[in-house]
Amino acid sequence: MPDSEPTDRAATAVKRALAMIQDLESKLAKAKQAARAPIAVVGIGCRFPGDVSNTTAYWRLLSEGRDAITEVPASRWDLDAYYDPDPDKPGKTNSRWGGFLSDVDLFDAALFGIARREAEAMDPQHRLLLETAWEALEDAGIAPDGLIGRQIGVFVGLSTSDYGTLLGAGRDESWIDAYAALGNAPSIAAGRLAYAFGTQGPAMMVDTACSSSLTAVHLAVQALRAGECGTALAAGVNLTLSPALTINFSKARMLAADGRCKTFDADADGYVRGEGCGVVVLKRLADAEAAGDRVLAVIRGTAVNQDGRSAGLTAPNGPAQEAVIRSALANAGLSPDAVDAIEAHGTGTSLGDPIEMHALAAVFAGRSRPLLVGSVKTNIGHTEAAAGVAGLIKAVLMLRHQSVPASLHFRTLNPHIDLAGVPIEVPIASTASELGCVGVSSFGFSGTNAHVVLERAPAKSTVDPRPAHLLTLSARDAGALEQLRGRWLDALAPSNADLPALARSAAGRARLPHRLAVVAADAAAARTALSTAAVSVAGRPRVAFLCTGQGSTYAGMAAGLMDLSPVFRSVVERCDAVMGLDRPLAQLFNDGALLARTDYAQPALYALSAGLGALWRSWGIEPVALLGHSVGEYAAAHLAGVLSLEDGAKLIATRGRLMQALPAGGGMAALLGNEASVRGLLARHPEVEVAGLNSPMAMTVAGPVAAIDRLLADPALSGGMAGQKLTVSHAFHSKLLEPMLDELAATAN
Repeated sequence: MPDSEPTDRAATAVKRALAMIQDLESKLAKAKQAARAPIAVVGIGCRFPGDVSNTTAYWRLLSEGRDAITEVPASRWDLDAYYDPDPDKPGKTNSRWGGFLSDVDLFDAALFGIARREAEAMDPQHRLLLETAWEALEDAGIAPDGLIGRQIGVFVGLSTSDYGTLLGAGRDESWIDAYAALGNAPSIAAGRLAYAFGTQGPAMMVDTACSSSLTAVHLAVQALRAGECGTALAAGVNLTLSPALTINFSKARMLAADGRCKTFDADADGYVRGEGCGVVVLKRLADAEAAGDRVLAVIRGTAVNQDGRSAGLTAPNGPAQEAVIRSALANAGLSPDAVDAIEAHGTGTSLGDPIEMHALAAVFAGRSRPLLVGSVKTNIGHTEAAAGVAGLIKAVLMLRHQSVPASLHFRTLNPHIDLAGVPIEVPIASTASELGCVGVSSFGFSGTNAHVVLERAPAKSTVDPRPAHLLTLSARDAGALEQLRGRWLDALAPSNADLPALARSAAGRARLPHRLAVVAADAAAARTALSTAAVSVAGRPRVAFLCTGQGSTYAGMAAGLMDLSPVFRSVVERCDAVMGLDRPLAQLFNDGALLARTDYAQPALYALSAGLGALWRSWGIEPVALLGHSVGEYAAAHLAGVLSLEDGAKLIATRGRLMQALPAGGGMAALLGNEASVRGLLARHPEVEVAGLNSPMAMTVAGPVAAIDRLLADPALSGGMAGQKLTVSHAFHSKLLEPMLDELAATAN
């Protein structure tokens, strides 16, 4: 017969090659899926003109169609000294207007551990970023003081540095100290955020001019999808502290003389500068849902490109804008028909508006449904480096409220705009609309274009059944707490305010000394209670976690937590995945008969204690000490960081299985009395041994059932002592368990 060995080797090689190909295809599929992973917006902090200090105030301004533009305040510069209606007048600007933030000179330096001298040297844009990032993290239910060492990315859009110029104006170099460069270097804007919070993910400052902050969002999304970080902050900030750039833009004929962005209107003649700061907290959607985070909206796709050679260095490029929108839709895996509205770049310039609208018409040609297109610049001005994130936050709020705010100052479509029959509409009044998807554009005069495609947050699958909710607030001092109370009164005011979500968000915040708390069934009741709640001043309490041993189980334990707490449920599911039990832990929690078996009781207790520990920690409660009793020692070791959750789960499941397999016939008893008397009694019963010394007056003993019965029947027990037989399946913590030790040790190794 012919030798079959070569054929066998060839078959084996083919199988290996096929396996390698399948493995490669699997990896490529996963990589492709990761490159398009949806990203959740889980928190927002913002400061915009019109006294906007949170998203509630921002939506109120937008939905009411308010114009937040004012004359330049004296706190910025002497308006009359720099204004002239003739834009060609040297050293003058033809604009008297702008969108301004109040109190930009104020900063809670102590909250961030920054000395006054250092704070004075810091660009107010950096200060504003710190405070707004803190608020965004808290809005996401993330305690800003608990991030040290975490892989959190920081991506900041920033383009100007007026403050450094002002500091040195009219002075010699003697004013320069050690803080001057650190306080004003643009790169420090991102680095200081990472330093302040102790994060160790990627951190970078982005300057692509007007598209800086939306480009920062794009980079944050890429970092999350690549696994470079688990959470990301994407931000933009802009303050106009000096008239210099306003004069420059006036000379370039960029500014509207009347101080209004008349986006897409026939009278569009330029924009008005605006100030602002916006920070969004991003996580992979799968991670956010697993953690039970409130998802505000979902980023489905992003893209960035460049104009390249256009009509001029700062002139927009229509085909490039069209391309970046198509790229973002492709990244999202969506067709143009899926988009319901566009938050446009929309500066209100006679050149830029027609180019942008023609690019939109090209992308969305052939649709039958109207595409609503507006621009927040008509409300708050062009916030430049913060413009993209201002538009992004507006789009998130549009999706949450299912409404498109009016685009102000629009009366007649610019005659240079030809929509070619595409049903694009500029809303002139706040319009209720069924919105599933909104696109956001931001184009920099550097030529860098960015587009983000947002989708409405997934509908919640369950309604929180709890009859009441605890809302906790804290701040560093009494004044800050009152400001926080005011912001929360605003947050609770809308008729659709989600108290369970708000309470969960508040529970994850930093625990600061000045505190208040209210319990309420709904948002209206919470608002009433919050308005009069008393303030307490407290330090962090010293809390210890005790993980209990066998005997504390009961049918129905943890049932409510499995339904209500994603944090607890996630721990239990991770234990389930590695314990190798023949039924899920959730079933064991509800079955008293099964919990009487040690092979089920031990894994159930471990998962329960580990889940409870994770839950308390998610609320910001950290133990100063951990104690475990018997089986509870394994959970305590995990919570102390000695064992990973999965390693502890495997070990305890093996322990329970091995103990259950031991022969029956072991028993245990609890003895009360002073240790000397009890040990004297035990000397009369050598088969019984000490299983646990629980206190100077309490001891647990173990041994054969017959020996335990003889001990409890001993007349000497009545001499100042007492005993109680325990309902157990084996003589735990005794030499009767020694036959299982070798296999348990092998598992542990």
